[in-house]
Amino acid sequence: MTETSWLPQAFLEQCPACAWVADSDGVFREVYGDPMAIFHKSAEELKNRTASQILKPGLAKTWSNRTARVFAGETVMLRERHGNATWYVTMFPIRSDGPIRFAGGLAREITPWGTAEQELRHTVLGALKAQESDRKRASQFLHDSVGQNLTALGLQLDLIRMDLETLSPETCGRIAEIQKMLETMMSEVREYSYELNPSTVERAGLRAALDRLAARTNSQFGGALRINTDPSVKIDPQIASALYHVAQEAVANATQHAACSAIEIALKSSRSGPVLEVRDNGRGFDPGDVLGTRRGLGLLSMEHYAAQAGLELSIASNRDTGTVVRIGPPEA
Repeated sequence: MTETSWLPQAFLEQCPACAWVADSDGVFREVYGDPMAIFHKSAEELKNRTASQILKPGLAKTWSNRTARVFAGETVMLRERHGNATWYVTMFPIRSDGPIRFAGGLAREITPWGTAEQELRHTVLGALKAQESDRKRASQFLHDSVGQNLTALGLQLDLIRMDLETLSPETCGRIAEIQKMLETMMSEVREYSYELNPSTVERAGLRAALDRLAARTNSQFGGALRINTDPSVKIDPQIASALYHVAQEAVANATQHAACSAIEIALKSSRSGPVLEVRDNGRGFDPGDVLGTRRGLGLLSMEHYAAQAGLELSIASNRDTGTVVRIGPPEA
């Protein structure tokens, strides 16, 4: 044994990062460092066992899917949040003479490096709040100025049409056609004003807003969006607004990215308060995937609305069963 032959083993065991190697059956062959933050199990508990044998079912399925992706030749990059700590996880193939023999994993805590990201998040959230204010002003302008002026114009044309009814029936017919065009424009202005106004849910109610969302989505969506609500649920207007915005973002994600044929919005009651879930049967994704297509402004927006209302947002998804976005009271 050379003087430093012990060094690689000591490095792996004493490194603040956690590393592991799993075989094609998903068995943890080697575990180095403390995996408790990632797997909620010690190295001794994990070693020589599979994820399905040692982890809770949901967590086991997530890690089994990730390992399968590695054996399919993919390098998986993830970001995991556990409490106030953030971990960066890389999983990669380990080859021997060509074939993939093992899946390697490396997890390291990056919480101290998250300051810049948090500052960026605050900047984006500030922009979202400013956008809400701009949308409300635009909505009021469309309703109070454009909408009312179009209505007044329609009434004036009606008076002109009555004045010319006996003198020029042909002109009256053309005026009637113009009035029909105005009615279409007024309807579109009202609809767009409704969509823009962030306080619409507070005035019309959550169910009415969800019904309009469903009608608008079904007119453009190749599948079907269904709403299932408990009529006995009582919802504070501020919470109702947050639930609607999360539902809106989740539906947009599902229609744009999931290639799904069915979406369901379910509103139900729990001991802690109302809970809203948006489910789709499409192509799921890994919520921790750093390069995932659904990470970005949509997710940040949902987190913003949930935090604003004091609610908890969770996303459960995998590539076999679709996605469930859930928003409700903490520990509901």
